[in-house]
Amino acid sequence: MGDFTFWCVALDKPWSWQWIAYPGIWLASITPMVLYAIAVRRHPGPIDSRKARFFYAGMIVFWIATDWPLGTLGAGYMASAHMIQFLLYTVGAAPLLMLGTPEWMARGFLDRLRLTRVTEWLGGNYLMCALLYNGILMATHAPGTVEIFRRSQIGSAFMDFAWVIAGFILWLPIISPLGRRPGSAPWGRMVYLFMATAVVAVIPASFLTFSTTPVYALYELAPRVTALTAREDQQIAGIIMKLATVPVVWTTIAVMWFRWAKQEGAMT
Repeated sequence: MGDFTFWCVALDKPWSWQWIAYPGIWLASITPMVLYAIAVRRHPGPIDSRKARFFYAGMIVFWIATDWPLGTLGAGYMASAHMIQFLLYTVGAAPLLMLGTPEWMARGFLDRLRLTRVTEWLGGNYLMCALLYNGILMATHAPGTVEIFRRSQIGSAFMDFAWVIAGFILWLPIISPLGRRPGSAPWGRMVYLFMATAVVAVIPASFLTFSTTPVYALYELAPRVTALTAREDQQIAGIIMKLATVPVVWTTIAVMWFRWAKQEGAMT
């Protein structure tokens, strides 16, 4: 492969800390920020500077999750790095990008893709969002999917973007830039977020944690990066999948609950 590839992909060689250039990742990270800055500058109305900070922070998280070294490690060396990438995309980059996108920008983008109505409908359908998010989670962590997709630059890029889309779907009922449907109850969103992240994910997480043999041939046969065995690395990946979302999810639920309590108190 050399030290120059378009996107992170599994490398059939011993790991080294030698930097690898991924121009495709740079392009995917910088282009949205440039387009965002241009759109904000051309918009005639007032701009919330906090939203811009959220958006740029989301793109930085995306870049960190995708580029060397984490992206390289996750693509073909360590299951735990693979799992960290998934979480950075779904509970890091995705919600930050959604918080940073003004409604006028989101509607303009979705109108061009003719996805506005679908997005509005999906944002009010908790069950469908949960099913789609967990469907992508299960599909992209299946051993066969990892083995096939991670060995191709296109496949690896597809998996990364699928995780970002999964994050958008997960957070759509909570922080949609298009707003929420009238009558959307806070308690319903809190229950949804807990159920969507805590129920189905337990299945693959437990399988990875308690399996007596490595599940992913890609990471089992990869050169060792640390003193961890392939099984130990896999167990860490399972623990990360099961527990790493807890701080973000429960902090979000707590914020929603306190806001709800404050609104209820103001009405009495």
